[in-house]
Amino acid sequence: MLTPVTLYGSLVCLEPMTIEHVHDLCEAASEDRKTYAYTNVPNGIEETKYYIDKALTAYSKGRELPFVVRHIKTGRIVGTTRFLDLEVFSWPPPWPPGVGVGALPTDTDPPTVAEIGSTWYASSVQRTGVNTECKLLMLTHALNVWHAIRVTLKTDARNVRSRSAIQRLGATFEGIRRAHVPANDGSVRDTAYYSILREEWPLVCKNLQERLQRGINNKAN
Repeated sequence: MLTPVTLYGSLVCLEPMTIEHVHDLCEAASEDRKTYAYTNVPNGIEETKYYIDKALTAYSKGRELPFVVRHIKTGRIVGTTRFLDLEVFSWPPPWPPGVGVGALPTDTDPPTVAEIGSTWYASSVQRTGVNTECKLLMLTHALNVWHAIRVTLKTDARNVRSRSAIQRLGATFEGIRRAHVPANDGSVRDTAYYSILREEWPLVCKNLQERLQRGINNKAN
């Protein structure tokens, strides 16, 4: 299994999720919830406990790595994000192909491909530099440390706000997977897929660093 890591930035710190985060994560989720229409965000302490238990169970199976997002200036937990669908490629490839059929990633045999998802933030830090830095930290770890060849990002096709945020990162739109999974509102959702490949990363990284620095400079002024 992968050893949990802590990723440090200038605005946020991504800490491995534990059950001790339950009250802080519950508080973050209790702010204005109107922005969570298409996102699975726990509501109340019992739902938050269940949410964390599910995340830790997924980690124990070896294909996810969940974080909480700590805002450095205030010290508050302001959201959560994770790596998921972690896969190590091998040849001959397993058959039939698909996520969760290859070897489990380890520190010595890290993921070939990864997804960043299950992300939500307290309303007070949305549309700030928090998401930009979280994605920069995670993409850097996946592509520079693990040397992954691809990072996937996906969202409900109706979630215009989330899709715009992903596009601003510089991810490439791949298309819509129709009637993909159950949605939070009781419907069946179409899912919009995006990706960043290793060869695209230098330019994406540069753009993210510049966006983050502009945001910091604007706040300073």
